[in-house]
Amino acid sequence: QIQPVESGGGLVQSGGSLRLSCAAGSRITVAIGEMGWYRQSPGEERELVARITIARTTDYADSVKGRFTISRDKAFTGVYLQMNDLKPEDTAVYYCNVRQYRSDVAYWGEGTLVAVSS
Repeated sequence: QIQPVESGGGLVQSGGSLRLSCAAGSRITVAIGEMGWYRQSPGEERELVARITIARTTDYADSVKGRFTISRDKAFTGVYLQMNDLKPEDTAVYYCNVRQYRSDVAYWGEGTLVAVSS
């Protein structure tokens, strides 16, 4: 079943790097159409960071373009977010989102905290 689990968050200094990983689940019997990363800071709404489709098309928030890179594994059951040149404003809880193929049905992970100190 689809049950996203994130890993890789932590505390890093400004200018540093982190790599987030998300495993979509085990014994998945439905097709996945899209996987992505969202983030939410205290008092703010959850926002898209990056997403990737089954066709490998990608979409990034303007604020992370050129610094973050999303990638996926061959089976499309895992997604990664390489974050370089991190800034204090990147501090947030990062959530993995997995969407079924040709469907509005989506699943969220519990999130992983990324904290960037200045």
